[in-house]
Amino acid sequence: MDAPHAHALPSEALPPHAGARPCDALPPGADWTGVSPRLALARRIRLCAAAGLTAAAIGAGLAWATAAGAPSRLWAILVLPVIAVLTGWPIIGRQVRAWGYLEREADLLVRSGVLIQRLVIVPYGRMQMVDVTAGPLERWLGLATVQLHTAAATTDATIPGLPPGQAAGLRDRLAAQGESRSAGM
Repeated sequence: MDAPHAHALPSEALPPHAGARPCDALPPGADWTGVSPRLALARRIRLCAAAGLTAAAIGAGLAWATAAGAPSRLWAILVLPVIAVLTGWPIIGRQVRAWGYLEREADLLVRSGVLIQRLVIVPYGRMQMVDVTAGPLERWLGLATVQLHTAAATTDATIPGLPPGQAAGLRDRLAAQGESRSAGM
């Protein structure tokens, strides 16, 4: 008895977006603006700090447990923060390289993600507010984040890791585009 199988459709019968990744739907040769590689450094510093704090907490807990009579081989657990850093280090680099934005005539496109790719399209006329923020680590590294707010929370977009001058310029251009399209900025 033959096993049932799906019949393949001719390629012209498929919708134009079938099988396409979100970022494949962009115009060919799009000139994306990436974020600063210093964003990777900022995220790696945070990763190492979190791993260090985790190792300190695990070490303190293990010291207490060993003093209470737990087996000394439990100290091998301290390798977990090291594994987290070694695993996270290259992933952070790929994530930072995946960030980008593209200013078009009527909208702003923001892409991100490696495993799960995300493409946010924000029409200029829908923008309500544009924020530029920078925490202490970002200021120390000369970075800022641009956050766009719209009426629909699902179309809000964030562009991290921009030099402050570039972030301010983008904010000003987006605000001007929003005002020219009667947005509520």
